[in-house]
Amino acid sequence: MTTASIRIIIVDDHPFFRQGVAVSLSEQGFTVVGEGSSADDAVRLVNELRPDVALLDLSMPGGGLSALLTILEASPELKVVILTVSESDEDVLQALRSGAHGYVLKGVRAAGLCEIIQNVVAGERYVSPALAARILTEMRGSGATVAPSQPVAEIADAIHSRTPREEQILTLVSNGKSNKEVAREIGLQEKTIKHHMTSILQKLQVRNRTEAALLLREARWQS
Repeated sequence: MTTASIRIIIVDDHPFFRQGVAVSLSEQGFTVVGEGSSADDAVRLVNELRPDVALLDLSMPGGGLSALLTILEASPELKVVILTVSESDEDVLQALRSGAHGYVLKGVRAAGLCEIIQNVVAGERYVSPALAARILTEMRGSGATVAPSQPVAEIADAIHSRTPREEQILTLVSNGKSNKEVAREIGLQEKTIKHHMTSILQKLQVRNRTEAALLLREARWQS
């Protein structure tokens, strides 16, 4: 799916921020079909416009989590990405358990947000790496299973099967770098980074870069 064919709504009660996001996404070729400032707006826009992606703030009037639940109950195929300043473990976990496909902090760069949206539309889930380790700790403490569930020996084998270059790339990705930022930092083309990431995901038997980062942190915690 091309960026132009990805239809997005943005719901945030800070108009300057909302408009800035809309301009940034439009400049990258996405189609922003609607904007709102409340949970009621979010529900209405989804019902009326049938977007592919909804970017929701948590602190809007009516509550972003409430909007998330209502929207996904009626439109389970919609990709919902929470875009917020909240780094609360409770907010992150509740959003993910409620069906959010992504949880992104508002400090994200425009290029990073665009890449996240494309990955989410492609079927991936995303959590800002700065929050991923805390989520892992919370899940471990509660006895929950961290996906993907693999024996420690298998995790170690998968981790050690990576090349030094793949190790370097995954470490940068787990620190929150986009493919473009990784390419710039280590002097490779972005398409080369994508090729390496495909190899990494296959070796680790995970679905996306967030799960790969979590698995790396899990392996290091176990070692």
